[in-house]
Amino acid sequence: MERPFREIRAEYGTDTITVYQAYAPAIAGPALRHGRFVAPFRRERMTWIKPSFRWMMYRCGWGGKPDQECVLAIEIRRTGFEWALANSCLSHHDADRYADRAAWSRELRRSPVRVQWDPERDLDLRPLPHRSLQVGLSGEAVDRYVDDWIVDIRDVTPTAHAVRARLTGNDRAGAWALLPDERPYPLPPDVAVHIGASTES
Repeated sequence: MERPFREIRAEYGTDTITVYQAYAPAIAGPALRHGRFVAPFRRERMTWIKPSFRWMMYRCGWGGKPDQECVLAIEIRRTGFEWALANSCLSHHDADRYADRAAWSRELRRSPVRVQWDPERDLDLRPLPHRSLQVGLSGEAVDRYVDDWIVDIRDVTPTAHAVRARLTGNDRAGAWALLPDERPYPLPPDVAVHIGASTES
């Protein structure tokens, strides 16, 4: 089935959505113990969350890249996720969304959130023709994320390694079976327009 060009696909429930990040053990370990991000996590830096497990695997190399050895699944409140999107700015100029580059640049400086659409990845981490969302949080958005939105943090590094092992063993069906159940996320219409999501069904 052909996917809409820009669509958020995620594992989510009635009140929460799961996003992914990958960190070095020095940051991931304390986060797992405390159930939230604590030092040496730095709120001053932009932090990127990704609803797509496969895109996270592409970014961290199945948990094999330096400083991205620990893959975390962070369950956050959907109200927070949608606040982030509603208060975001696209990370690139889009003539359909902004009057000109100057207007986009002003919005980029003002917004505490950036959204970026990148090629989704297949099971072999090759680019697909449709896009996947990344959300960059800074300033107020990071504080809300750390203090208010996080419901649970889980270590899914073993899952990442298990999927890679099955692929290495040419067990593609087994690899697929381990992936999270990601479904199209039902965005409020105004938020979908704001972030440039595809509106076709």
